[in-house]
Amino acid sequence: MDNGHVKVDSQSGVATITFFHPQSNSLPGALLRELGDTITSVSNDPATVVIVLRSEGEKAFCAGASFDELIAIQDLEGGTRFFSGFAHVINAMRKSSKLIIGRVQNKAVGGGVGLASSVDYCFATDKASIKLSELAVGIGPFVVGPAVQRKMGLSAMSQLAINATEWQTAQWAKEKGLYNEIFESEEAMDVAIAALAQRLVNSNPEAMTELKTIFWQGTENWDQLLVERAGISGRLVLSDFTRNAISKFKAK
Repeated sequence: MDNGHVKVDSQSGVATITFFHPQSNSLPGALLRELGDTITSVSNDPATVVIVLRSEGEKAFCAGASFDELIAIQDLEGGTRFFSGFAHVINAMRKSSKLIIGRVQNKAVGGGVGLASSVDYCFATDKASIKLSELAVGIGPFVVGPAVQRKMGLSAMSQLAINATEWQTAQWAKEKGLYNEIFESEEAMDVAIAALAQRLVNSNPEAMTELKTIFWQGTENWDQLLVERAGISGRLVLSDFTRNAISKFKAK
């Protein structure tokens, strides 16, 4: 079975990080660790001026955490470790000294919305609807919540978290601040991404690092906060309510 991969393509100061998993770009724990480590490694490369984060394929940008791993959790320690996967990636983006451009070609669910919320400038197509589906299976978007709230505000994050089965359009996400620009085609989006990346390559790296620090002020406690949030989900996933909800979801 294809366990997915993370690839890096670096050209002329632009490092493009691409992740892929055959199950709608859902991300199992090992792939999340690799993605977070890759973001950190690329960020520390002096040759990198700007980072582009994208997924492979034309379908979902990211369907969230791996459902197969979710249903296999047996104890609180394992649950906390599982839900800390997206915390690792979000914190890697938060602590990167480089500006990160996001490319969202299609739908984003759960942790995928968290990834889109954690880049510094996000492009999307008009197919890139979003949903925080965690409550529908008995948990909640506890780990990605701070990132989504930071980018979209408490009201929009609350709407997504509560109305957990409802898709919101890419236009709605743009109006709420998640996406900076949306396009009718991937081709048009990629032209715009390349143009912005080139402008940033020609910008002052020190100034961009200072901007990045300012953008993320107030999140210095996230190393601890997101792991604490992972513990909430890790506890809830062990409950009879959640296990029943997951079973019903699987049976659909």
